[in-house]
Amino acid sequence: MLLKKWICLCFMCLLLLTACGSQVIIEWVDLIKWDGKQYEAVYEVALADRSFIDKEIGEVDFKVADHIKRTSYRFKDGDAAFHEKGTKLYAIKGLDDAIAVEDQSVINGYRIYMIRDEAPLRRNFDQVPLEEVKKIEFYASMEEGNRKTASYTNQSDMAAIKAILVNSKPAPSFEPNGDTNRYDVLLYTDDAIAFQYGIQFDGTTYFWFPSENAILSNDIQQFISKD
Repeated sequence: MLLKKWICLCFMCLLLLTACGSQVIIEWVDLIKWDGKQYEAVYEVALADRSFIDKEIGEVDFKVADHIKRTSYRFKDGDAAFHEKGTKLYAIKGLDDAIAVEDQSVINGYRIYMIRDEAPLRRNFDQVPLEEVKKIEFYASMEEGNRKTASYTNQSDMAAIKAILVNSKPAPSFEPNGDTNRYDVLLYTDDAIAFQYGIQFDGTTYFWFPSENAILSNDIQQFISKD
């Protein structure tokens, strides 16, 4: 009987040590809370031009990912999931539902954050007003940053590019053949933000994700780079 009690006690101590030694890993969404509103990073858009950056509206007070280990935490004004304390927040001209943070790792130098659940749907390609597109750019994604490879304002070139994008073939089960090269296509209107979509090439096939996996015609290759 004493042996059983000793075994049970050892087992309980082991459980306690395991719980104490384990760490809760939280995969935070890239959020910023400001002025009572929660903003989320939107990766399908880019700042159209730095001239659209308006006044500084404040700065980050607290970096959540470095300090909070519980999933029940509620963001407070000034909190950011990943940005350091002191990171400046900027208004964007013509956009009431978005703020910007300087980030040299993204195209045109600012990451865009939009109000969750209130911002207009900007993620899917079918929301792009193609008739309003004034410029199309391509970038190659590289370890040292993004390199612009081509830019088009000619109507015939842009019409050809838009046709290739529109006529991509849905392929939800497609799997790339090994490593891929990554490119980005940006479609600019007169708005402060451009629509941005990733294009990948596995050595044989160009594909992208307008709303689900889709295969692009290899004709896109002639436009991706002018080199």
